[in-house]
Amino acid sequence: MSNYSQSIQNLMNQLARLPGIGMRSAERITFHLLKQNPADALGLAEAIRDVKTRIKNCSICYNLTEQDPCAICADPARDQSLVCIVEQPKDLLALESANLFRGTYHVLLGRISPLDGIEPRDLTLDALIRRLDSGNVRELMMGTNPTLDGDGTALYIQNLVAEKYPAVQVTRLARGLPAGSSIEYANKNILADAISGRQRM
Repeated sequence: MSNYSQSIQNLMNQLARLPGIGMRSAERITFHLLKQNPADALGLAEAIRDVKTRIKNCSICYNLTEQDPCAICADPARDQSLVCIVEQPKDLLALESANLFRGTYHVLLGRISPLDGIEPRDLTLDALIRRLDSGNVRELMMGTNPTLDGDGTALYIQNLVAEKYPAVQVTRLARGLPAGSSIEYANKNILADAISGRQRM
């Protein structure tokens, strides 16, 4: 049985639920917070509250944003006819860091993964279809991760587009990205090469 008070034990249990944080790390973080002055510790609590209450998905691209539409979708300098499809918001941020892509994005919020029970209906494909139905999209650039599930998701979307929207060109990031890795871990130069060397699927 724990010798910690209920409040301390509750905080440790919540921290231990975070990815990469075990009970020992949770214990260290808890005691670090206890040593901080109240304003700093409560500032962390406020930041967590703000993230959960203010951040939402953009109604157009499903990126994380505080304003709707997000800054990228609302930017008139962006090429609205070029849409890069990514799995997660962190992939979008990685591509944006290369500062080369001037189109817009569509975040799937996942990838098709039958083994994990994730099917096409679990992604934001309905919103993508609405964007294609508008007739304003001329090219979809597949920015899914170069993994089995990522490639399967890209192929599914390619087949969907080829059947219903033959005028829309489907390309993919060049394979400067190592197979089996994630976009979020690629450096700026690799991402720049991948964007500029994209290929028709």
